[in-house]
Amino acid sequence: MNTSAVVPQSRYLQCEGREIHFMDWAPAPGVPESTPVIAWHGLARTGRDMDPLAAYLSALGHRVICPDTIGRGLSQWSPTPDTEYCLAFYARIATALVDQLGVASFHWVGTSMGGAIGMVCAAGPLQGRIQRLVLNDIGPKLADAAVERIRSYAGNPASFATVGELEQYFRTIYKPYGFLTDAQWKLLTESSTRRLPNGRVTPHYDPAMVMQFTQHPADYELWEAYDRIHIPVLCLRGAESDLLLADTAEAMRDRGPRALVVTIAGCGHAPALNVPEQLDLVQRFLAGVH
Repeated sequence: MNTSAVVPQSRYLQCEGREIHFMDWAPAPGVPESTPVIAWHGLARTGRDMDPLAAYLSALGHRVICPDTIGRGLSQWSPTPDTEYCLAFYARIATALVDQLGVASFHWVGTSMGGAIGMVCAAGPLQGRIQRLVLNDIGPKLADAAVERIRSYAGNPASFATVGELEQYFRTIYKPYGFLTDAQWKLLTESSTRRLPNGRVTPHYDPAMVMQFTQHPADYELWEAYDRIHIPVLCLRGAESDLLLADTAEAMRDRGPRALVVTIAGCGHAPALNVPEQLDLVQRFLAGVH
């Protein structure tokens, strides 16, 4: 498959009064168009994490929209972090984004927090518009130990003298993503690097986004929302995930939309969606091939 002809646009829109950045991948020319896809990243990451998936799907005819959540990447930081860094506000931003883009019906692929936003949207403001939902190592209940681990580093991001040192840090904390090429590690680093006033570099997000866990402690308790979802759901669980425990994934098979759960070997939290086996799995699900 040749994905070199697909060049995404870097775009900005005002959503709920905040400037939101997103990468907009058009369907490859000459390919029959398929249902658009919203691909949403994880808690402390950016939409550029979805580049491999977006390149793959756009080459098959999907338009793929990869936002930076408010407070991450090139999107605006919230002036009221205690009220806006929460799933309800992220869902409002998502709704405003697809409304302005005129995307009436679409699939949703969400990694970690991006999947939680997808669950909230599919059960509420975007019910009937999301056709298929992929939850990448996320469920309606999170393991407490993993939440504490994430809070410990996300709320106090490390800083380094060089981008090379930051890359080594990312290679350590994101080792559970599984295999990434050197080029993919470089992209992951360069697309989420912010230089501080003292010249050091740090991950490109607002540390205050961790207030979600203190100001909205029940934000990720989503069984009620999950049970209201009535569309096909694919749940990818990293075999070594400490966030989505096996018993939660099993429960997801048995209630609500009765998700198709697939365990991804060699990964923890969360699979990077960057290798052929994972990309093909997502594509086949979105195409209705099980």
